Parts: sequence; structure tokens; C-alpha cells
Amino acid sequence: MIFKHDPLAPVYSSRAASRRLHRRPALAAGAVMAQAPVDCLTQHARSRRQAVLEPQAALLALLAAETRIADLERALDEARAAALTDTLTGALNRRGFDQAYQREVARARRNHSHLALALIDLDDFKRLNDTFGHQVGDQALVHLVTVLRTALRPSDILGRFGGEEFVLLLPDTALHEAAAAISRFQRQLATCTVPDSDVVLTFSAGVVVQAAGESLEQSMRRADTATYAAKRAGKNRVVRG
Repeated sequence: MIFKHDPLAPVYSSRAASRRLHRRPALAAGAVMAQAPVDCLTQHARSRRQAVLEPQAALLALLAAETRIADLERALDEARAAALTDTLTGALNRRGFDQAYQREVARARRNHSHLALALIDLDDFKRLNDTFGHQVGDQALVHLVTVLRTALRPSDILGRFGGEEFVLLLPDTALHEAAAAISRFQRQLATCTVPDSDVVLTFSAGVVVQAAGESLEQSMRRADTATYAAKRAGKNRVVRG
């Protein structure tokens, strides 16, 4: 028992306070030590999860980039094809045909082979437009190209030079072979009508084989002269130039 005026009371009191002060840090340190393993495990799990997710995210980003590149390349190919193709018929336009011609004439000269050229002109196309309208006229042009493509070889090249006039390149083909092929196209065209109509198409054609050193313009003039002769002879004919 401690009396009010006991001289040892301050000593006992300070010892008790000291014991309380020393116990508190001990408890706090214990709490930290108990919590530390949990924090380490959490941090370790987080690190492992991040180590797994980072390669996955990089792979997804790479796949997304490759998809965007493929889409851009596809759009570029479509734009390039559109720049070389007649929008109505799908045949090559003048630019596309010129590029194909340069490739084929170089190959023919290198291999010393024939390169035949045919100018195809639909008969009475103006009257067809005046009678049935331009929509049927457009369908007739598409129909002609469709029929020709079913008969052409993969190596043959078809271009539209404007209006109802088309040019056909026949690689490795002699003059008589080219004329026979064009006549066969005429017969095939006569067996079917333009879709959604009873119109049967015919065409006149001039066929030439390009001479050594001859330009495309010179070959075209000869083919045009032969086509005009076919028109004067009664149309639906093939004339060799």
C-alpha cells in the first residue's frame, strides 16, 4: 500500500509508466512483424501477375498493329486496282492496259514470241442506247465483258478504251489463231441475251500482230483500220490487219 506522503510513490509511479511505455513499442513492432509477411506475399503476387500480364498486353498490341497494317495494305491494293480499272465493266482502263501492255511487249521481245492485238467495237451501240436507254446500254457493255472473260485465257488482257470500244491483248498468239479466237467469241456472244432484255449483241473486230519495233499506237491504228473495214463489210465480222 502506498500512502499519500510516501516518498517511494513517485518511484513506483515512474516505473509503472516506464513499463507501459516499453510495452507499447513492443506491441507495435509485433504488429509490424505480423503484417510484414502478408505485405510481402501481396507484393510478390502482384509482381507475378504483372509479369504475366505485360507479355500478354504486348502480344495483343502487336496483333492489333498487324491487323491495322493488313487493313491498310488491303485498302491500298483496292485503291491501286480501282485506279487501273474501268468502274463500269471491271476491264482495265487506259492506264491499266498501258501497264499490262508494257509488261507483255517486253516479255514477247525477250522470248521472240507473237503478241496479237484485237480492237473490238460493239455494233449499233448508239441505236441501242437511243432505243432502250443508257441503262440497257451500260448492261450491254458489262454483258460483253462478262462473256469475253468466260472465253479468255488467264494470260489474255482486256481493256476498255472508251465508249463501246475494247482492246484485247493475246500473248503468244499468231495472227490466224487470234482471228479464230475472236470469231469464236462472236459466236459465243450471239448465244445469250443481255440480262433482263431480249437484246443480242454483235461486234466488229480488227486483229493484228505487233511487228518488230512497232509502238502500241501504230498497232492500234492498224487494228482500227481493220475494224473499220469489218464495219463496212456488214458488221459482226473479224478482219485481219
